[in-house]
Amino acid sequence: MIIIKSQDEIEKIARACKIVAQILKDIREIVKPGITTKEIEVFVDRIIAEKGAIAAFRGYRNYPSSVCTSVNEQVVHGIPSGLRLKEGDILSIDLGVYLDGFYGDGAVTIPVGRVSPSAERLIKVTEEALYRGIEKARPGNRVSDISSSIQRYVESHGYSVVRTFVGHGIGRSLHEEPQVPNYGNPGHGPRLREGMTLAIEPMVNEGTYEVRILDDGWTAVTADGKLSAHYEHTVAITKNGARILTKID
Repeated sequence: MIIIKSQDEIEKIARACKIVAQILKDIREIVKPGITTKEIEVFVDRIIAEKGAIAAFRGYRNYPSSVCTSVNEQVVHGIPSGLRLKEGDILSIDLGVYLDGFYGDGAVTIPVGRVSPSAERLIKVTEEALYRGIEKARPGNRVSDISSSIQRYVESHGYSVVRTFVGHGIGRSLHEEPQVPNYGNPGHGPRLREGMTLAIEPMVNEGTYEVRILDDGWTAVTADGKLSAHYEHTVAITKNGARILTKID
């Protein structure tokens, strides 16, 4: 069931999302060659606690951490560890928080030091694809209009969109209906309505869209070992289009 939110509920989601947005912004300042992904988790935990929020991911379906730190060919759900980042890596950070009964969710991909032009291009296209999808998040359109817009943009640049993992509704639960794939033909799926809140999150691979899961049961990597990037915004559907909630004004 798709849950339509009141304006008051959207504002509560927005408050959770602002914490996510601020943390994702601040992480950019500490991501440098030599830092470990575990140190990033400690940083995230401290800020979430200072804000009086709760890490949404820790314990969710038994996930062991508060944040996903996915490096290079890791697509999503990378578990923080003693892995030390090095010059030229790319790091995808996926983060959710819970505040006053509502969730916020967002993701970015960050270059570690100086990265290759091909890595820069992958990151840029992935972020641009997210905004192409957000442009379609308006009343009267259908969910697959978002999906199709993302896929077309990504594939026009020679990349592929991951199909195993999709975006989703969000609110009192971290994952609600509807699912928001990053691929498909336009004109299908639920019709978008004012008051819907969605987490739109393209995951884009250099090579094949196929992934495999590592032995930890969580970390998804590209099947061919090529790079992957991930961006996500939580948005609210308004009469004038999408309001991006995970964005620093």
